[in-house]
Amino acid sequence: MLLAACGGGGGVGGDSQNESDHPASTAEAVRFLTQATFGPDEQDLASVQQLGYRAWMQEQAALPASSHRQVLEARAAGGVTLTHGHRQSAWWKHVLTGRDQLRQRMAFALSEIFVVSDQSDALGADILGAAEYYDLLSRHAFGNYRQLLEAVTLSPQMGRYLSHLRNRNPDPGSTQRPDENYAREVMQLFSIGLVQLEPDGAVRIDGQGQPIPTYTQDDITALSYVLTGWHYAGASTWWSYTENWSPMEPWEAHHSQAQKTILGTQFPAGRTARDELMAVLDLLAAHPNVGPFLGKQLIQRFVTSNPSPAYVRRVATVWNNDGHDHRGNLQAVLRAVLLDDEARHGHERAPTTFGKLKEPLLQQSAMWRALRARCDDGHYTFTRPDATLGQAALRSPTVFNFFRPDHAPQGAVATAGLVAPEFEIVDHTMSLNIVNQLYASIYWYRRGNSGVTAADIVIDATPEEALAGDVDALLDHLDERLLAGAMSDSMRALLRANLVQESDLRRRTQDAIYLIVSSPEFAVQK
Repeated sequence: MLLAACGGGGGVGGDSQNESDHPASTAEAVRFLTQATFGPDEQDLASVQQLGYRAWMQEQAALPASSHRQVLEARAAGGVTLTHGHRQSAWWKHVLTGRDQLRQRMAFALSEIFVVSDQSDALGADILGAAEYYDLLSRHAFGNYRQLLEAVTLSPQMGRYLSHLRNRNPDPGSTQRPDENYAREVMQLFSIGLVQLEPDGAVRIDGQGQPIPTYTQDDITALSYVLTGWHYAGASTWWSYTENWSPMEPWEAHHSQAQKTILGTQFPAGRTARDELMAVLDLLAAHPNVGPFLGKQLIQRFVTSNPSPAYVRRVATVWNNDGHDHRGNLQAVLRAVLLDDEARHGHERAPTTFGKLKEPLLQQSAMWRALRARCDDGHYTFTRPDATLGQAALRSPTVFNFFRPDHAPQGAVATAGLVAPEFEIVDHTMSLNIVNQLYASIYWYRRGNSGVTAADIVIDATPEEALAGDVDALLDHLDERLLAGAMSDSMRALLRANLVQESDLRRRTQDAIYLIVSSPEFAVQK
């Protein structure tokens, strides 16, 4: 399971533009949608098979963004006292019913890079603000990276989380210094990374065989001074707490107008807070590291943990120029990630190493979407997914997400020189929690069960039960819809031997689904 999840397509190269743009089978469509959405459902399967990959992605990009904040505002207007649990439920509502699947899937990937978390005291009570931050990521999911970086930087939720809101220039003679938190993370995590990279993601080495840093402590200090003088929009005084989600505004009286040098570029004295910040964000967005650094992370989130250098290079090339002289076109970058030849055929050419461990949230969402899960009251109450799945939207323990992109579990993966990021949250206890959560979703929360309420998220396995009289037909269907037709012969033999002994067709169906979704073959995305 470890090696199968760690990726590494070797020398897979080329692109898929010379091939048919339509999936050759339902199983191929399932595999594509497993990468591109929160799990295939009947509507998206039919759509991608009819339209083809590119047209489906274009159609998805044209859909309006589902809004988490609007869902919460509607509930508040109905008299509900909002909590972050309601925000989680809004997230699941869009995951399971939203038609803008590609956008929401991209927003989720971005939320694991441009991290804010309600686990911080800074956002613990800001439910609508956190929802608006996620909506910000959704709105920019197919836009320009430079504009996204600006929106993230000026978000008051990010400003509180990484403490550059109300960051001020010290008084003359003071020993205080501006807070350096965001100055550090915007370079380390949100743009250029710690070390210089080649276009294919390889680390650049100096004459002593050491990685070459992208920035120094002096760069962090200088950037922290650039970030002085930003406050809530509409604040009446510098010390007033005017909580909102509008972009922060500059207060020139608290902005450092001293000369600064960042990444070798000199910023002259006397510049306004906005002009100086915009210039620095331009500098970061234009850095040659951004394409391979962030492009590789998007490949990891959507496709495979260890993409080949050639795959990273191709995605970074599109990041640098989308073909129309536009840099950082995220829609074009995502298309390059998902339609690359390695994304579409890596599982065939490197079957033992290509792919990734599905994040626990994605295991749950894929099962629910495949089995038509719905909540009759429309609220999709699942307030603490982190308790059973180890994750929840905007609830990571640190700014470094639930897992780091370079995490390598000890043993087979590390020995092979590979990484498997998602294993950082899937320990022995969480593995049991995940399969217990899936078990409850299948056996307890099924449409028609006694005790199910309108507030429960319930599956509808009626179509599967209609096939259950023929074990082979049931396995064929579940193999296609849950495993993209990749069930191993050994797994099928074990399942068949078990299922033919169960005469109750409802129980046979439930057992088949559970044994598949609790298996390594379902947990690993190929």
